[in-house]
Amino acid sequence: MSKLLSQANRSAVKQGSTIRESLGDRVFMAIIYIVLTVVLIAVLYPLIYIVSSSLSSPAAVSSGKVWLWPIDLTLDGYKSVMRNDQVIMGYANSLFYTAIGTLISVALTIMIAYPLSKKTFVGRSPLMMFVTFTMLFSGGLIPTYLVVKSMGLIDTRWALLIPNAIWVWQVIIARTFFQNSIPEELSEAADIDGCSDIRFIFSVILPLAKPIIAVLSLMYAVGQWNAYFDALIYLKTQSLYPLQLILRSILILSNGTSNMNLGEMVKQQQMAELMKFSLIVMASLPVLVIYPFVQRYFVQGMLIGSVKG
Repeated sequence: MSKLLSQANRSAVKQGSTIRESLGDRVFMAIIYIVLTVVLIAVLYPLIYIVSSSLSSPAAVSSGKVWLWPIDLTLDGYKSVMRNDQVIMGYANSLFYTAIGTLISVALTIMIAYPLSKKTFVGRSPLMMFVTFTMLFSGGLIPTYLVVKSMGLIDTRWALLIPNAIWVWQVIIARTFFQNSIPEELSEAADIDGCSDIRFIFSVILPLAKPIIAVLSLMYAVGQWNAYFDALIYLKTQSLYPLQLILRSILILSNGTSNMNLGEMVKQQQMAELMKFSLIVMASLPVLVIYPFVQRYFVQGMLIGSVKG
């Protein structure tokens, strides 16, 4: 009997391996690997090119000799960036806007998303409809500028922190997370124990909401760090410019002309081109450094927050 069972198991294993290794499966897996390889190359090559260009000589970068690896390895681009007072000032401003803006945005998003997730909240459906309506239709640039101007926020740091503090899509994600992950029984038990709403939020809700807080923080931080259009519209004082606006000016400079002699103009354009790549790398570093620490919470929060409640 045992011999028959062992023979049956061996035949089943052989049959299963034959099925797994069929020609159709091999072709399908080969196609998947080819597609993934092409996607990897398409995503990875621009990053490698930018890093290699930032480490190459100005002449090699401007002449188009850099394809994959650095040519005439040098750190002149990074040295020029670090010696540029505008870049340092813009870096400090972007760090400020990102830190304070993310804190304000996450706090306001949770404050509006959690009540909207409660079934006992009166009028939550009409309010959610109005919130969603703002995602589909906006007043436009000129009315928004007039509102910001009437509030006295033009040419102030608050112009980059308040007008776009809440993103509707993030409110929807956070609301769905609270609906699916925070049981109503917790609120009922807290009421029975005499726990106040404020204490319930800080002692129960926020510790359980770490995944969605990580998701919101990363989304808002990346958006705030990469934003430049609001600064271009609302800011006039150069000392308030974020890093992305400084990067934009360097990009324009690298493609512009000058009234100086030909040799100096060529050197200036070459250095501006090198600084452009060096500054792109430096501007991407904060996001690349932060993401590994919040990746676990980010994936968990996105999976839970994307499920319809």
